[in-house]
Parts: sequence; structure tokens; C-alpha cells
Amino acid sequence: MILGVSFDTVKENRAFAKKFDFPFLLLSDPDRELGLDYHAAADPDQGYADRISYLIGPDGVIKKAYAKVDVAAHPAEILADL
Repeated sequence: MILGVSFDTVKENRAFAKKFDFPFLLLSDPDRELGLDYHAAADPDQGYADRISYLIGPDGVIKKAYAKVDVAAHPAEILADL
């Protein structure tokens, strides 16, 4: 399962997903709680989330963190790590 998280509102995420035909579930985190917990934001006033991702196993344990994501190469990187 692939989930995206954004600091935008549900309404803004819905518009983004429609505009760009975004194929994944996009969660809304306007209070930045999830972003802070997963280190996508250094503080609650950060305007945008850092582009990071996590590979989480079926047991809910983080298997790998990707602090620097190259959007072109990342899908292959994830597939190789699976």
C-alpha cells in the first residue's frame, strides 16, 4: 500500500489528486502531527513537508527510511528494497 501525506487540507489534497491524476491515497496533516512524528517537519510552523519516504513492513515496523528522495529514481529504489 502506498500512502502520501500532505500538510494541505482534505479539500486541497482532493484538488491536487484530481488535477494531477494522483493514483495514491493522500492523507491530510494540517496540524503537522504526523509530519513531526516522521521527521518530515522540524517544527509545527514549517510550511511544507520535506520529501521523505518510509518502507514499512506488514508488521508495522519501519524497514528503511529515505531522507533524500529523487522522484525519478525512487520507485526503482523501493522495488529493489522490497
